[in-house]
Amino acid sequence: MKGLTPKKMAAACGGQYYGPKEIADTEVTAVTTDSRKVTKGCLFVPLKGTRSDGHDYIPQVMKDGALVTLTERREAAAGYPNIQVESTADAIQKIAGLYRRELDIPVVGITGSVGKTSTKEMIAAVLSQKYRVLKTAGNFNNNLGLPLTIFRLTPEDEIAVLEMGISHFGEMEKLAETANPDTMVITNIGTCHLEFLKDRDGVFKAKTECFDYVKYTGSVILNGEDDKLIQVKDVHGKQPIFYGLSPRFRVYADNIKPLGLKGISCTINIDDDSFDVTVPLPGIHMVMNALAGAAVGAEYGLTNEQIKAGIESLESLGGRFHIVEQNGLQVIDDCYNANPMSMKASLGVLNDAGGHRVAILGDMGELGKTENELHREVGEYAGGTSIDRFITVGPLAKHIAEGIRAVKGDADVTSFDQVDDLLPKLPELVKAGDTVLVKASHFMNFGSIVEALTEEKKA
Repeated sequence: MKGLTPKKMAAACGGQYYGPKEIADTEVTAVTTDSRKVTKGCLFVPLKGTRSDGHDYIPQVMKDGALVTLTERREAAAGYPNIQVESTADAIQKIAGLYRRELDIPVVGITGSVGKTSTKEMIAAVLSQKYRVLKTAGNFNNNLGLPLTIFRLTPEDEIAVLEMGISHFGEMEKLAETANPDTMVITNIGTCHLEFLKDRDGVFKAKTECFDYVKYTGSVILNGEDDKLIQVKDVHGKQPIFYGLSPRFRVYADNIKPLGLKGISCTINIDDDSFDVTVPLPGIHMVMNALAGAAVGAEYGLTNEQIKAGIESLESLGGRFHIVEQNGLQVIDDCYNANPMSMKASLGVLNDAGGHRVAILGDMGELGKTENELHREVGEYAGGTSIDRFITVGPLAKHIAEGIRAVKGDADVTSFDQVDDLLPKLPELVKAGDTVLVKASHFMNFGSIVEALTEEKKA
């Protein structure tokens, strides 16, 4: 791996190398935090977990062929080439930053309260029409996942699309320093992680910490429909590129036509040019994601035809508005995560679907002191739709039910304390022909509801 020698890594992370001189200038072949995935010549990064400490596996990984190991405890690596550091978790971020700079591959960073992953997928789909793209896999978007994603880069890759997720102040600063993005995209500022960030102003402050580490020659692409982001006037003396639904933005969409669960069509306008496109996933939020993809594509020299092809090639991900047709049902699996903004967006899409519509909604996490009010607010939004049946699960989701009834007193609402209470009742509440939205924060284990709805029925 280019530039990743023990000597350079020690300098990058403020550590001290101990070992043979001939190894000090040898590049490692890989980086791993998993003792079961050690390969010959790799760097091993021992991390302290709740159940085990990676330092305990250092003797074994070195015997298995690791070239060098990081360590917080010198005695744990005694007799083996090692780099002593104060924190292996901090060191891996700094070493990833070294590797990113050594390869000097353009990086597109993505953050925001809602839609980071779907926007990342959209941008990667667009850029892949011209470049070899490495993108964040799954939810590898935190202080460990981001470095591990960067270590997957090879000299053959032409651009990286990196998702950055945070929940505390200061985390974005470290992620952005590691990624050093050429282009930074922010999707929105919502009511997420309020337990730690307090309010939307706190979310805005935490997310925009990334600006300090965007390259001075780079660009910032922002959702112009967001009342917080539109206040950004310049980054490093350059105006942001705004996208949205108004001609006042450099990249905007009009002629928007919902196609039910099959997607949504629109015209995308970039500067003085335009093209028609069908976004293959439903919802106005997917139009916004397509606009972000178009803005990034234009920045990196793609033609309108390439941008259109990339948008139309997008596929859904499991747990993120993934539509499954089984047992006569259309099940919208959107249970990977939830917050008030994404919950409303999903309810809006379900409202536009045909047939008998059922929303199964659960608790949303990390909303802080106003969690009850925010759940009720979602319920009030839901009560204003024409969705036919609501099912809520969890103590917080009962406030969603209260909000629904406050707006629509005769609404069909059933509430359960936990998922296990709902599962045996599903056959009574969901029937063939229904379109069913399944939405909650990940800790609610709503995946088991999706499984129950979509498991193949025995004859």
